[in-house]
Amino acid sequence: QVQLVESGGGLVQSGGSLRLSCAVSGGTFTLYAMGWFRQAPGQEREFVAATSRSGGGTFYADSVKGRFTISKDNAKKTVALQMNSLKPEDTAVYYCAASRAVMPSLAYKTYDYWGRGTQVTVSS
Repeated sequence: QVQLVESGGGLVQSGGSLRLSCAVSGGTFTLYAMGWFRQAPGQEREFVAATSRSGGGTFYADSVKGRFTISKDNAKKTVALQMNSLKPEDTAVYYCAASRAVMPSLAYKTYDYWGRGTQVTVSS
């Protein structure tokens, strides 16, 4: 059984930084493309960032490009999301997801496994 557990969320002031981490157990981590999504109250879940199976390919939503960095550590079976220059509009529950596809997708429905999420709140 594949399990994903996010950590690192919290409350931060606008302009601050947070680092989210997702630990994966079960399955074969090197065969998963990984993604981060977020969902604010009353809104649909949206794509934030993704990385390929190797971690060499990365993809970002336009809204976070240049501020967020996704990284995959196949040895530690973790994926991280470094978030800098945070804005109040980044406030959401952030979810880690794993996909068995060769290349990651921006569509959340293509991901096979999900964590429970971690709250990120950015105050103005």
